[in-house]
Amino acid sequence: MSILVDKHTRLVVQGITGHVGSFETRLMLQAVTSVVAGVTPGRAGQNVEGVPVFDTMQEAVDTRGANTSIIFVPPAHAAGAILEAAGSGVGLVVCVTEGIPVKDMVQVFGSLEGTGVRLVGPNCPGITTPGQARVGIMPDPIFVPGSVGVVSRSGTLTYEVVDALSRQGIGQSTCVGIGGDPLIGTTFIDALELFEQDPQTRAMVLVGEIGGTAEQEAAEYIKEYVSKPVVGYVVGISAPPGKTMGHAGAIISGGGGTAKEKIEALAGAGVTVAESPEDVAGKMKELI
Repeated sequence: MSILVDKHTRLVVQGITGHVGSFETRLMLQAVTSVVAGVTPGRAGQNVEGVPVFDTMQEAVDTRGANTSIIFVPPAHAAGAILEAAGSGVGLVVCVTEGIPVKDMVQVFGSLEGTGVRLVGPNCPGITTPGQARVGIMPDPIFVPGSVGVVSRSGTLTYEVVDALSRQGIGQSTCVGIGGDPLIGTTFIDALELFEQDPQTRAMVLVGEIGGTAEQEAAEYIKEYVSKPVVGYVVGISAPPGKTMGHAGAIISGGGGTAKEKIEALAGAGVTVAESPEDVAGKMKELI
């Protein structure tokens, strides 16, 4: 098994005719993802990499039976694309777009509440279940099927950790990049809950960074509800206060959100804390 995406995922790519959308569509197809449709208003009847293009999400869902959407739409229009996807009948929306105005996302979350539609992102690398589906921009060659679930705020660190795991012969059940914006759909806790319930996932890796309290909240959840081994890795020990480090949400403010605080919280919850991607793999090898 896996979480969120698998061989049954039927994906529609919003923004498929753009440079990034078309490029990533090709890579997702190469990673055996079932990409069944694309959406770009005004481009119906075209095809990209053999994938038919529709004007609207509803047409794509009704015609091709899509159940998942990925969004490669510019920031000014991305919130509207999320809402269009949510209203079309898909159950999962993955938004890669970076730089969506916070006020737009506040409206999106208000509209999604109670709909049952899961949003991953925005500003995320997506989701990969090795050998089954790649919904996002993660580099497929580094992944190996296995039993370790990975959830991360950082795309680049995700790749480094996964590569280290794979080189040690430790495969992954699913890898979820939740995104580094201040407001995101799926959280650490959401992913941890899904991994805890997944019989294929034997252990988990949580990759965090400075800013906010998501890692501390995850630590509280792990202590109370997670029975499987967890290895944690938090970067940003030397990050200066008040300076954004990469992600919009990666900023220490008001004396909070430091890597030290997060590491202490995770360790206090029984998480095995690693100091580098290679150390993640080494510690995981000892646990499973």
